[in-house]
Amino acid sequence: MEVRNCKTCGRLFNYLGGPSICDACRSELENKFQNTKEFIRENPRASIQEISDANEVTPQQIRQWIREERLQFADDSPIGIECEICGATIKTGKYCDACKNNTANALAKSIEKPQAPEPPKPKPKKENKMRFLEK
Repeated sequence: MEVRNCKTCGRLFNYLGGPSICDACRSELENKFQNTKEFIRENPRASIQEISDANEVTPQQIRQWIREERLQFADDSPIGIECEICGATIKTGKYCDACKNNTANALAKSIEKPQAPEPPKPKPKKENKMRFLEK
């Protein structure tokens, strides 16, 4: 088991995986996420800066939640982030639909599809002959 310092508060904790934050900071961050999500439901036209100021969360943290697809905005919302491939404006995730489809198609083409095995050729018929062993 590995012991690390929390990036947020500096306390020592047993690190098991994921972000390097302790359980107390993780639950506090989850509470902030729930409050942010509720604020967005009540104020769908708010900007990222307004959401950040109202919920004591950094704009970078809000963008991270959007990239993780934990937050999603309506099509008429002024909030949008850029697709990591082409730069198009998207409302959630890392990639726009076109880039997702292109990546999936390229991956599917790069994988060899198994070919059906050829049926075995019939063996020539042997004549049934009686054989004797010599003593």
